[in-house]
Amino acid sequence: MATYLYRLARLAFRRRRITVLVWLALLVMAGVGAATASSTASSTFSLPGTESQRAFDLIEKRFPDSSADGATARVVLRAADGQKLTAAAQKDAVREVVADLRSGSAQVAAVADPYRAAAVSRDGTTAYVSVTYKVTAPEVTDATRDALKEAGQRAGQAGLKAEIGGDALAVTPEPGAGEIAGVVIAGVVLVITFGSLVAAGLPLLTAVVGVGIGMSVITALAGALDLGSTTSTLAMMIGLAVGIDYALFIVSRYRAEVADGREREDAVGRAVGTAGSAVVFAGLTVIIALAGLSVVGVPLLTKMGLAAAGAVVIAVLIALTLVPALLGFAGSRVTGRGRRTARPAHGRGNAGSRWAGFVLRRPLTVLLTGVLGLAAVAVPAASLQLGLPDDGAQPSSTTQRKAYDLLSDHFGPGFNGPLLVVVDGDRAAAEQAARTIGGMDGVTAVSPPGPNAAGDTSVITVIPRDRPSSASTEDLVHEIRGHAERDVLVTGTTALNIDFSQKMNDALMPYLSLVVGLAFLLLMVVFRSILVPLKAALGFLLSVVAALGAVVAVFQWGWLGSLVGVEQTGPIMSMMPIFMIGVVFGLAMDYEVFLVSRMREAYVHGEQPHEAVVTGFRHSARVVTAAAVIMIAVFAGFIGSGEQMIKMIGFGLAVAVLFDAFVVRMAIVPAVLALLGHRAWWLPRRLDRALPDVDVEGEGLSGPPRKAAADPDPDPDPDPDPAPDADPDPDHELVRV
Repeated sequence: MATYLYRLARLAFRRRRITVLVWLALLVMAGVGAATASSTASSTFSLPGTESQRAFDLIEKRFPDSSADGATARVVLRAADGQKLTAAAQKDAVREVVADLRSGSAQVAAVADPYRAAAVSRDGTTAYVSVTYKVTAPEVTDATRDALKEAGQRAGQAGLKAEIGGDALAVTPEPGAGEIAGVVIAGVVLVITFGSLVAAGLPLLTAVVGVGIGMSVITALAGALDLGSTTSTLAMMIGLAVGIDYALFIVSRYRAEVADGREREDAVGRAVGTAGSAVVFAGLTVIIALAGLSVVGVPLLTKMGLAAAGAVVIAVLIALTLVPALLGFAGSRVTGRGRRTARPAHGRGNAGSRWAGFVLRRPLTVLLTGVLGLAAVAVPAASLQLGLPDDGAQPSSTTQRKAYDLLSDHFGPGFNGPLLVVVDGDRAAAEQAARTIGGMDGVTAVSPPGPNAAGDTSVITVIPRDRPSSASTEDLVHEIRGHAERDVLVTGTTALNIDFSQKMNDALMPYLSLVVGLAFLLLMVVFRSILVPLKAALGFLLSVVAALGAVVAVFQWGWLGSLVGVEQTGPIMSMMPIFMIGVVFGLAMDYEVFLVSRMREAYVHGEQPHEAVVTGFRHSARVVTAAAVIMIAVFAGFIGSGEQMIKMIGFGLAVAVLFDAFVVRMAIVPAVLALLGHRAWWLPRRLDRALPDVDVEGEGLSGPPRKAAADPDPDPDPDPDPAPDADPDPDHELVRV
């Protein structure tokens, strides 16, 4: 592989103008496609194979005029102090609000009068108006949302306190100051790492190009493929992080080759042939982990994973082609002052080699400290409770949260998460089901059955006693399903969340086995070892469980929650464990490949195991540290999001990278390698012959002699492209060992 990547990089270097123009053309075409595509994606959420989804499908079939999957809103109205909504003047004000809502938008399907729907509290001070829409939440237009808000404002002018909840108000989160700060921190880290603005700007530039192409393609295909806002957010998060990291590793290796006295074109080829090989395999592990989300069987996760995997593919291709082309334009400016003519002293230690020496002298102490420390952080993960966030998890200053609290205080917590019971039978069967459910513990109220036109299906609304995310509400759902006949189905947002959590739990071990198994085989090919991939997988599991423990402590227990803007604790998002496994595993293998491949390279070239560890840290520790800090900064930037799910994902990924990069890869990995010695690189002979030789270390590369140490780069500026058939080094041949 190193040979082919070497040739590809030299071609991109020589034909840099064409290479850059091709990528710019792709960026422009993707941008035009995004600009001309439909601006709305339906982002329909479904759970194939669950009872909730079967019930929704039955409602759509038997109630064709209903809006079962449409957006909803609740306008909660409260009378002024000392007044009641049962007074004539207050009734008129409430009915004006109902009229405003009905006439506010053509997307409105129905508006329920609270006096007819028994939606007035017992004390007469509070009522809620239920609004259903003909379209899903992402399809609700800004004009419709404005009409909803204006109706609430007019209610306020009439002396009523109005708060609005429901998914109709949900909007796609825009990039905020946190995401921008993450990119700025990444730029500062790159400048410190390279000591050159050109070298620091190049990874940022190529990452932005890659993210721009990926996001534009997702936007262009959003309507056709039913992609939601979360899909693009994840793709941007992952694409930006790996795009910077992959370019960083290529540029770093290129600078090392130039400092070692090689011609610039040969240095580009060798950088991509060695570090680029690591980029390819690191990218493959991320792609496997993300694409593997499709085995869960949830279309939303499948689309998120495949879109993010596509962003990683773009990042890898850019690192292998666009980065070498831009290095050609940058000339010697990318090496920074004081480094353009100096050859490095290979025996001289740096912070990385000194740290490796410290670990090698105390491997058992470092290993136990790292393992026990992460194990302690992982303890809260044993109390993990899964669920999906609702308006109760919104900041207390939002109207959604205020509406949620008003309903909970005046109607009961269960009014925020009603259950829909679908009875596939006649009116008598529906009435019997309603009586049975009404006698169960944990039920506050049961509505009369609402039959369809044919009279063969009815819908019953059940109000639980507790809030939607409580364990007692989940028990109630299971009790109804356990006592009901086969033709009685439970659905609604609350039941759907419960089924989603169960589906995530059921898919966790198969997904983990698939991803870890495939990545283990891939790393075995890369490192020609059994114990190194095994150590990598076990270290990942330790870091991801520790990260889940930190997430539970902050978002479920509330420890230090105020530091990251957590105002309301609650269960952890159902997809968080499996999502973290997918994303963090791929990113963890990045650091494993980049760090250990340099050790492997030194080992196969004759160094002893301890010497190879020191060499790997001397050359890679600084750049791996910079890559980890950049990725932490990018992910931490999403903690400032107003969306609880995005905030939780950003925090979890940032903490996971922190643990994996600085505890597992920088401490536990060298400690284990020191204890194993030569055994770390053992591979049975039969297996060695069976596995393909991908030559990540660049053994098959040979090139022209290095430049003299005092020979400055004669061409600090970009040189013109050579003739199509010309080769700057016609005597250079590639020899594959």
